[in-house]
Amino acid sequence: MNLHEYQAKQIFREYGIPVPAGGVATTAAEAKRIAEQMDVGKWVVKAQIHAGGRSTGRFAGTTEEAGGVRVADSISQVEQIAQAMLQRVLVTPQTGPAGREVHYVYVEQYNAAVQAELFLAMLVDRQTGLLTLLASPSGGEDVESVSAEAIVKLPVDIYQGISQPDLESFSARLELEATEAQTLGQIAHAMYEIFTQKDASLIEINPLAVSAAGDLVALDAVITLDDNALFRHPEADQLRDRNELEVGELEAILHGLNYVKLNGNIGCLACGAGLSLATLDAIKLLGGEPANFLDVPPVAQVERVRQALQLVLSDPSVDSVLVNVFGGGIMRCDTIADALIMVNRETPIKLPLIVRLAGTNATFAIRRLRDMGPQVIFAENLADAAEKAVAAAKQKEKAVRRSWWNKVMGSEH
Repeated sequence: MNLHEYQAKQIFREYGIPVPAGGVATTAAEAKRIAEQMDVGKWVVKAQIHAGGRSTGRFAGTTEEAGGVRVADSISQVEQIAQAMLQRVLVTPQTGPAGREVHYVYVEQYNAAVQAELFLAMLVDRQTGLLTLLASPSGGEDVESVSAEAIVKLPVDIYQGISQPDLESFSARLELEATEAQTLGQIAHAMYEIFTQKDASLIEINPLAVSAAGDLVALDAVITLDDNALFRHPEADQLRDRNELEVGELEAILHGLNYVKLNGNIGCLACGAGLSLATLDAIKLLGGEPANFLDVPPVAQVERVRQALQLVLSDPSVDSVLVNVFGGGIMRCDTIADALIMVNRETPIKLPLIVRLAGTNATFAIRRLRDMGPQVIFAENLADAAEKAVAAAKQKEKAVRRSWWNKVMGSEH
């Protein structure tokens, strides 16, 4: 679960990581009041969306050069910038062309005394499986172009934390002065506390500004919480911005489904993360594009499977649906069949529906679907299922294009 910058900075404050003064606003009037409360001569107004590249982003439908991070020289300008950002769609390299609508702006004290910008992050290194502290002396928006050799890494003992000798060696490789190294150590320890106590999967500060006096301050903040650990943090649900969720993601969260919206047109439902990923790979291999990743937990009952099916079928981008289930243990194929029958009784399924069932009660489930269920295209195995799903989606695309063409030609005559 991603947090907004203003939420991450509030957590930083609680753990002693230096951040500039600031406040969040949902209206231009609120932004003005926040600026008035800060006795500073310059402010930064930042659009709050779950995507990077905000400063170089552009608002949809305009040709204006200003992005989602802008400096204001007066309180009236703070209000004007906030008015120009709120309820507008900001498009950045990370949002894709659809962009994200801005519902919050963060008004922050402008920091003019920046001498250098560092990059600092904490995450689990996938290659080593260890909690790792990362840093680079070249921070800012171009950090992704920094070579791997320029990134300083420090493996961290998840139980013991960061030792002082390791921290001193880490700071030395960044060529920091003594005062800077001491503050960096405090920030690194705080990041470790946040990571372990909040069950985070990523903490990032970019840039971590260094002033001429040797002070360090987090000018930006990113925190991602581990979805699998949210049951231990019920208070975290208040931090979730439902406006940032893709189509269907909120419903998936409410029903305990592992769902990710993708850009294709083949709806997918499988049981188990491995089988779900294999299904997506098979579709891609055959030239198709999955519309989603949807892993139904193997312990799911009929009602949860029904919700999962409705989630896939309600996506307007879906042209065909592939249900791929290997029944084993608690999950039985007839559970899937019963859910399909229930959904079809409520609203007849008109999309091409490809079903591959194997394992526990597969023969019984297939017979039930043939007798009682929707019209189904059965598949023998994963390859057969993927091939039929891709072919059905392409056939649907052709039919849509033909219908559109006929309407156009009919309107001309």
